[in-house]
Amino acid sequence: CHSRGIKFIAGDIRGVLGYVFCDFGDQHEVSDTTGEQPLRGLLSHISNSNPGMVTCHEDTRHGLSSGDLVTFEEIKGMIELNNSAPRPIKVISPYSFQIEDTTSYGTFISGTGYFQQVKVGTVSKFQPLSAVIHKPEIVSDFGLSLICHVIYNAVSRFAELNDGKFPRPDSKEDTEKVLQLAKEFNSQMQYKADFDEKTVAKIARASSAELSPLAAIMGGIVGQEALKACSGKFGPVTQFYYYEAMAALPENELDFSEYSPANSRYDHQIAVFGKTLQNKLMNQSFFLVVAGAIGCEMLKNLALMGASTQGKGLVHVTDMDNIEKSNLNRQFLFRPHDVGQLKSVVAAREAKTMNKDIRIEARDLRVGAQSENVYNDLFWDSMDAVVTALDNVEARLYLDQRCINFQKPMIDSGTLGTKGSTQVIIPFLTESYGSSRDPPEESIPICTLKNFPNKIEHTIQWARDLFEGYFKTNPSEVNNYLSNPNYLTELISQPNTQLQNLQIVKNSLLDQKPLTFDACIEWARHQFESEYNHKIRQLLHVFPPDARTSEGMPFWSGPKRAPDHVEFDPSDPLHLDFIIAASNLRAFNYGLMVDNVDGDEKSKSFKGVTDRQYFLQKLSVIKVPEFVVQSGVKVATTDAEAKQMEQGLGVDHHDEEVEKISAQLPVPSSLAGYRLHPAEFEKDDETNFHMLFVTSTSNLRARNYRIKEQSLHNTKMIAGKIIPAIATTTAIVTGLVCVELLKLLEKKPLESYRNFSFNLALPFFSYSEPIAPVFTTTVLKTGEWKWSLWDKMDLELGDITLEQFLQHFMEKYGLEVNMISHGASLLYMSFSAASKKAKSRMGLKMTELIETVEGHKVPETDKYILLEGTCNNEDGDDVDIPAIRLRIR
Repeated sequence: CHSRGIKFIAGDIRGVLGYVFCDFGDQHEVSDTTGEQPLRGLLSHISNSNPGMVTCHEDTRHGLSSGDLVTFEEIKGMIELNNSAPRPIKVISPYSFQIEDTTSYGTFISGTGYFQQVKVGTVSKFQPLSAVIHKPEIVSDFGLSLICHVIYNAVSRFAELNDGKFPRPDSKEDTEKVLQLAKEFNSQMQYKADFDEKTVAKIARASSAELSPLAAIMGGIVGQEALKACSGKFGPVTQFYYYEAMAALPENELDFSEYSPANSRYDHQIAVFGKTLQNKLMNQSFFLVVAGAIGCEMLKNLALMGASTQGKGLVHVTDMDNIEKSNLNRQFLFRPHDVGQLKSVVAAREAKTMNKDIRIEARDLRVGAQSENVYNDLFWDSMDAVVTALDNVEARLYLDQRCINFQKPMIDSGTLGTKGSTQVIIPFLTESYGSSRDPPEESIPICTLKNFPNKIEHTIQWARDLFEGYFKTNPSEVNNYLSNPNYLTELISQPNTQLQNLQIVKNSLLDQKPLTFDACIEWARHQFESEYNHKIRQLLHVFPPDARTSEGMPFWSGPKRAPDHVEFDPSDPLHLDFIIAASNLRAFNYGLMVDNVDGDEKSKSFKGVTDRQYFLQKLSVIKVPEFVVQSGVKVATTDAEAKQMEQGLGVDHHDEEVEKISAQLPVPSSLAGYRLHPAEFEKDDETNFHMLFVTSTSNLRARNYRIKEQSLHNTKMIAGKIIPAIATTTAIVTGLVCVELLKLLEKKPLESYRNFSFNLALPFFSYSEPIAPVFTTTVLKTGEWKWSLWDKMDLELGDITLEQFLQHFMEKYGLEVNMISHGASLLYMSFSAASKKAKSRMGLKMTELIETVEGHKVPETDKYILLEGTCNNEDGDDVDIPAIRLRIR
């Protein structure tokens, strides 16, 4: 292959050892070495000096490295930099970098322009396998890589000498032969591996097996390398990569008969881990949360491994989402005919086609506080481990807390394009997920969205908000008025939004209610004029382009860009896209049928109108009001200022206005059965006008602020908050998770577990040992107690009274309880113990106390009450205690 210029990839798995070799020839061009989006940043200042110093806006680090290439655009004053050739930079600080001599350039006008990183390709040179087999270059973070290279080649040589047969798992003789071959190969290596006979023997004994978790890991890596070979995108493996899971092997070598074939589909796993572990795996119960890309791969792996196939074994999989068209490229258990069906149900069905014995229960219930009556104490007691396949931090934190409460292991994983990671959380051995959680998502300030956008993400979010307001929230508010007899009464408790909501109802049912599709076109035209012309001109009236702050600095500087209003032009495709999308969505809200506009017969369902000539004809006769400056209008420049203005907002004669509008509204009974149709945002339906509206709305807003416009595809990625997911990365993380699951069954020590992170684009692979939990030492009457977040003060006392509870703490632990809480509810405080109410509660059972305070009963299925408490010892010193778990049933 090398001599003919054919790119060559070899991949294999041998027991707990995985192998990849790449040879892409003498000249392999790589167009993108990292897979990251080119960096872009707002400029604050560029000096006239040699070298020129570029300073970025203080809110954002530039993220560049010395030697990177950048271009500049939209700079005022120092125009020589605009649209010129890429130039190298030298990083000075996280917010500044140097470029060429700028002394002869114009003077930079503060707060204008952007830098744009320019990516450049590289050329990689590879050697044929014969040239590097004894002096390998290995991509790995693992210390055993060199000995893995020796073992793999020794096992391959054994197969050559034995008609393609690999070492038998129950043959000590075969293992000793591989050991001898490994010694011979190591002697030929340019750099000798640290030779450990025990390591070689353990891996060699299991080398005949092909494990599905390793097939997923190495298959994902090989698949990505094949794509790299074809596309030149991302850095390839140069040239070897080895993965080993030796820590998953049995700690103590069992009797060789434990590994002998059982004539079952699981013989490969038995060859590595033994019959006892396989039987244990088949009896495990797992809770798989979400059946998306990772969830589908996990179910496939569990089915192939024989998990939950007998006895008490059961996989509970839950996902409340339905299958969408966009899921099909990475959630491989789903097919086009499954679109619209529940993910959990289809995934469970398809997993059973791979292994008819796997026992799966599919659910469509979100895991959260609202479903604790289903995912109750009995449910959690029956679980052996939790596997998450989530895409948000909040859900992970909730599951993490539940696992802490019920002392259950959890293995978490996630992907982002070519990046992947896994984390093992084990009771009493590791810290929890929440102990070192991911940072929260960065939110966009409201004032930025409303008046001062400077990125396309800002305009897209603004467009999404407009969609929600126009086509979902407003129709829902109208339906609430029509269906809720207490609507006006309940609105009194919402004084800040009372008048606004009444105006929405009045406009929707009276002032702006469309009776024809043409009326929807007129409404859309008016919205265009309001959003992109009048509001922009009003903003510029309040803050003219030459406005200055109280400190004398230009107001429109830094991230604030002075906008330009847009004049409606029906010949502009973007303008017409907005009108078409907004008109059709408005018509959908009102259930308006379109009779023969596009040549179709009137149907029972809304199909929409797309004939551009029809729209042009109607637009030509629509009149819009001229812009009139509104005096006294204030514009908030920060979120804090906006909140202050909102709190101080008052409308003259507020009550009179409320009463006036309320009296004008049609009586709901006069519209019996009439409802609007709120639009639920759906990014994957190409015929529903949702993405056309968001894209056109966002790009028109971008045009106001001179922000680069985006395609519908790119807008969809951002508006839909789509996390890039590819099958190769997903396969790898699930394979890694399954290896850790096997370790859980073997009850391995902490040092055997691995948290992984990798980036296939670089390529980069790394692992770390999980962090042990933090321990607290507490001195009690019973002695010294060292505890962590996993520990509980377990009280097997039944449903005792509050008085008995307090007495128990004093008598057994020598502690005076100061406070007891249940969730967010405060059940007891010592400083109020003398009050009449507190005294009356002393005789209440703990379940009765909770019912009294919270207003609802403790579910009959709950065996425990989880409490938090603070205590003092007999000397009056504060004493830290863990959560209290009182068994009531």
